Amino acid sequence: MQLALYEKYDLRLPRYTSYPTAPHFNTAVNGKVFEGWLGDLDPAQPLSLYLHIPWCQEMCWFCGCNTKITKQYEPVGKFVHALRMEIASLLSKLDPAHRFKVSHIHFGGGSPTALTADDLRAIMGDLTDRLDILDDAEVALEMDPRTATPDFIDAMAECGFTRASIGIQDFNPFVQRAVNRVQSFELVKGVIEHLRWHKISGINVDLMYGLPFQTVASIIETVDQTVTLNPDRLSVFGYAHVPWMKKHQNLIPTEALPDTAARWAQYETIQNRLTSHGYTAIGLDHFARDDDDMAIALQNGLLHRNFQGYTTDRAEALIGFGPSAISSLPQGYAQNDPALARWQRAVEAGACAIEKGVAVNPEDRLRRDIINELMCSLTVDLGSICADHGISADRFAPELDRIRAMTNDGIVEVNGTNITLTNSGRPLVRAVCAAFDTYLDHAHGRHSQAV
Repeated sequence: MQLALYEKYDLRLPRYTSYPTAPHFNTAVNGKVFEGWLGDLDPAQPLSLYLHIPWCQEMCWFCGCNTKITKQYEPVGKFVHALRMEIASLLSKLDPAHRFKVSHIHFGGGSPTALTADDLRAIMGDLTDRLDILDDAEVALEMDPRTATPDFIDAMAECGFTRASIGIQDFNPFVQRAVNRVQSFELVKGVIEHLRWHKISGINVDLMYGLPFQTVASIIETVDQTVTLNPDRLSVFGYAHVPWMKKHQNLIPTEALPDTAARWAQYETIQNRLTSHGYTAIGLDHFARDDDDMAIALQNGLLHRNFQGYTTDRAEALIGFGPSAISSLPQGYAQNDPALARWQRAVEAGACAIEKGVAVNPEDRLRRDIINELMCSLTVDLGSICADHGISADRFAPELDRIRAMTNDGIVEVNGTNITLTNSGRPLVRAVCAAFDTYLDHAHGRHSQAV
């Protein structure tokens, strides 16, 4: 695909981990509304849980996460106390006549490895005291290998964790120094070996492109080193340089960032290299072994997308804990206050820390299904989805007209009401999804680049 075409469609667009997307949340959804939603959840349906740990010992300058930096454990300990209070409070709002089941648990951050092993055990104990964790539940945790101590990994095994997500980003020492994330291949290898020794066999790794001083050659070296670790899944993210939102990104030497041509070359290099190593491309930015649950879900049309990216999690209700955590319930979305101090004060006062959200209507659900199918399968049958919602696909004639304009550029193929991304159009799937986004104001500066 010509560079000019990439530039044409490489706009600032939502990542579509929800619909409506987070910029369109509002204060009409508050703690009282959210607690009512929790009380109405169906106890026959399993829950998914997300716990946000907003702490790191050192700031990675590329980071876009909601996190705080500390080398002292006292503030982390106070946070854990508040988190446990929030867990008890929110779970008490569920139907008390039933004990709910859980199919997925995900600890994200920040760096959950900022916790002590004992606090990890305590948090998991709170969950297992109040909920039934299904035997086949996925229990996952994001890890900074620099703070993943043997004691912490031992606690993960005791608590029944089944998957770990390791932040690698890049193995090149020059790139690592430029983004303040210095960690050796040997360190990462040792952490993964310890996890597997404990039979925590699900291993995800994160890689990034678009970082300062990266080259196609250095990325090939990083990918080849990473593959020797035999991860089940890889997430490959383009660095989003938004220093007006994340002030620490001003520490990154902008003159060393790749231009559009170099960034696209890096993306294509990673894509081609991983597929040559036997990984299946999943949606926009994930890869998996053919025998991994995520690749199988893709084949069976069961892949889903939530705030952690692509997932096999099909739970109808995801409850989020911790500052900035977003809950996704059948009734809509609700986000906790992202400010740690405000979230902590609310929780310790016995209040629900929801800051904003959005109730979804039938139109939102319809468009969400279309966008999710495009993001996951890179193809959608509008006729089939519209039939499921009891309407005619004719109402999407304007959207189809906009998308047909992309066929001349080789982005999509349109056959009746069926839309399919071409192989070269895969990285631009968010641009296709945007055609169905009635909330998007096309002021793209609020979002990251499409690739």
